[in-house]
Amino acid sequence: MNYCYECGTKLVPKELEGEGMIDYCEKCKAFRFPIFNTAVSMVVQSPDKRKIVLIKQYGRDKYILVAGYVNKGECAEETVAREVMEELGVKASEIRFNKSEYYEPSNTLMLNFSCVAETEELNIAEKEVDSAKWFTIEEVEREIFQGSLAHRFLSEFLRKNR
Repeated sequence: MNYCYECGTKLVPKELEGEGMIDYCEKCKAFRFPIFNTAVSMVVQSPDKRKIVLIKQYGRDKYILVAGYVNKGECAEETVAREVMEELGVKASEIRFNKSEYYEPSNTLMLNFSCVAETEELNIAEKEVDSAKWFTIEEVEREIFQGSLAHRFLSEFLRKNR
């Protein structure tokens, strides 16, 4: 951030005890910490935990994980349950944190979770998801968009759960 989000004044670095150099607005006399979006993505497992669902969205031909932005007033776990229901039409349980990573292209802190779908019968939201498909653990590693953030999250989940 280069300018104060309150008054538009150019920010300057200033020492904040215990924090180091933080952007500071001399006009507002206030430190300005980074502002970014927060989103979740999910490794959604089948009830027997032998499959993982991947989706395609926005006309793209690459499989990714289910994901969505955290709404104001919502905790990340609530977002996971809401997004799985909205995009796949199933309830999620056993929601567990996996890994986080800052994603610069959209200025978003991505929080990745795993969860278990109550059923393999999907009722996808066609406005949000083009297609969804269950893959075995062996297949999912080949099918996910290689080199993507989704791929990194999936790899970490599989590494921890083998």
